[in-house]
Amino acid sequence: MDKKPIVVDLFSGCGGFGLGAELAGFNVSVAVDIEPKLQFAYKLNFPYSKTHLGDVSEMGSDAWEFLIGSNEIDGVIGGPPCQGFSRMGKNDKKDPRRSLIFHYFRTVNIISPKFFIMENVEGLLDPGNASDLYDALSTLKSTYKTLSPIIVDASKYGAPTKRKRVIVVGYDPSRMDEISAEELQPQQNIKTNVRQAIGDIPNIISATKGETDFGWMKYGPGSASKYAQKMRKPPSQGLGHQRASEMQKNGFVSGGFETIHTPRVESRFKNTAPGDVEPISRYPRLDWQGLCPTLRAGTGSDRGNFQAMRPIHPSKPRVITVREAARLQGFPDWFLFHPTKHHSFRMIGNSVSPVLSQSILGVFREKLF
Repeated sequence: MDKKPIVVDLFSGCGGFGLGAELAGFNVSVAVDIEPKLQFAYKLNFPYSKTHLGDVSEMGSDAWEFLIGSNEIDGVIGGPPCQGFSRMGKNDKKDPRRSLIFHYFRTVNIISPKFFIMENVEGLLDPGNASDLYDALSTLKSTYKTLSPIIVDASKYGAPTKRKRVIVVGYDPSRMDEISAEELQPQQNIKTNVRQAIGDIPNIISATKGETDFGWMKYGPGSASKYAQKMRKPPSQGLGHQRASEMQKNGFVSGGFETIHTPRVESRFKNTAPGDVEPISRYPRLDWQGLCPTLRAGTGSDRGNFQAMRPIHPSKPRVITVREAARLQGFPDWFLFHPTKHHSFRMIGNSVSPVLSQSILGVFREKLF
């Protein structure tokens, strides 16, 4: 494991970006996030990574010297909070979270990696927002060559969700081979629909109030698609939690807790055609042959604990479970989130699809000297 190149994961959340890095052949040395609930899963699933609960905007050279020592860092990855640039929000110029992209690149200068990859919402490139990005990029050391921002769609890389994002990448040409924007585009035409993603997942189980109960449900006897078979594979060495591995060997997977609906709500969901939006809740109903719309995070306790929409199952009158959301986002079945559904859905909605990040980081892995 020590021979693998090393990345640092900023604004790490539960680890979607970091998981893609690990699957692409990197080791995540340090993962930093300010929200303990979002970072909860990182500690479970990345046992050899150093998780640091901290504010990136307040971390200077001394903090990073303490965390990484004399190790040369190959890459810095991360997605600064996107709410200040999101088209779904208020796009408030005074939102303090907008300044975090500056701190992302300030941290890149401190760590001096061979490359960096930053992810954010499409709204970052909108008029009134793009200047923040380019001002932040102008602070980078002159040793870095930066590509123009690239819009990527996770569904084009094989994830069963239509999730468009902006990635900003740069690298030091003296320490790795040249990279072009074309190389970061999907190289294969891999399409995964909702049925291939969640068609094999068993039905829901009753929720408990156990503080350590992750909602274990037994796999059903049905067949699994190639995508589902990939999601069912056990973790590679250095990843995963022992409890999840043991349960998976016995045929159990986490994230199966039900969400209880009233009969009236169930009736509304039942009468919503696949692909349509239920008019009262505004929840979309998934289509077995289609893609999942972008899963959103909702808000934390500091902003009211509002739950983002959860899509309606394609054939059952209920919203999807945590495991179904995880499959649709591209997380493998061994990945644990949180015993509480709200926190689990926030983790998933905030995350980079591991399917996308593995593909992008695989290119960088091949370019290192």
